[in-house]
Amino acid sequence: MLIKLTHVNKLYRMGEMEVAAARDISLCIDKGEYVSIMGPSGSGKSTLMNIIGCLDLPTNGAYSLNGTSVFGMSEDDLAAIRNRSIGFVFQTFNLLASETAVSNVELPMLYAGVSPQKRRETAMNALSAVKLSHRSFHRPNEMSGGERQRVAIARSLVNDPPIILADEPTGNLDSATGVEILKIFSDLHLKGKTIILVTHDKNVAVHAKRIITIRDGGIESDKGSGDL
Repeated sequence: MLIKLTHVNKLYRMGEMEVAAARDISLCIDKGEYVSIMGPSGSGKSTLMNIIGCLDLPTNGAYSLNGTSVFGMSEDDLAAIRNRSIGFVFQTFNLLASETAVSNVELPMLYAGVSPQKRRETAMNALSAVKLSHRSFHRPNEMSGGERQRVAIARSLVNDPPIILADEPTGNLDSATGVEILKIFSDLHLKGKTIILVTHDKNVAVHAKRIITIRDGGIESDKGSGDL
């Protein structure tokens, strides 16, 4: 079992009120699955994404990632897990505007202590894999939204993480470009990556093989995409 959450809750205090952003969530995701986490704004899907991605810890409950308990880890330990095990792709791309595409792709390897020569070689191969070699030395403001997202996907792959966690990856793209990006995720899934796609859009969610619907902080349904 790659990901296992058991009775996970996330509580936030707002003044004298306590708000439950995640309520008693239990789920398992196997290695190599392609899963969408779908729900409207405010449903709790982003909270769940942050917990799965080790960007935040649950208030209580258990979270095991590849057999290791995440609950109670230090910030340094969480950062190490993120760098080694999870590749992130965000709606807003999160690229450094002053750096070229290849330099942006190299960043996770810089934090992992990879040598400069190996970083450059791996980053160029990753850009080639998303068909962007010809834009390697362009900066983000010289590229289209689809190209920037492909840079972000290349960056997510360079440390060869088992999990790709994508948060609304087509949200800032036109429909045709969005389909191209989703095709890349499907190809990565076929190559054995575990894909977790967070979205509010059913048309995006159905590209996954399994759809977990979140509402009011809890799991409303967990189905195959063909069951929707």
